[in-house]
Amino acid sequence: MVVLELDSKGRLTIPKKLREALNIKRKVLVINAGDHLKVVPLPSDPLEVLEGALDLKKPFKELRRQAELSAEKEAKGKQCSS
Repeated sequence: MVVLELDSKGRLTIPKKLREALNIKRKVLVINAGDHLKVVPLPSDPLEVLEGALDLKKPFKELRRQAELSAEKEAKGKQCSS
């Protein structure tokens, strides 16, 4: 257990030994669990974790690009309807 102190801007620093033990790189997910927070380490590239998980005929990079284009189209459509 570690007690951490927030700085004047409300930030906290997770000690290096704890970051290494939990394999925390650059990003974490912080979940409001009511009376406490949950901190979940995230991979640097979440899509990289899925590579090879599905048996698909298209290369992963091509699928990723299609998903990005689809998301861009959807975002543009929402901006126009606002």
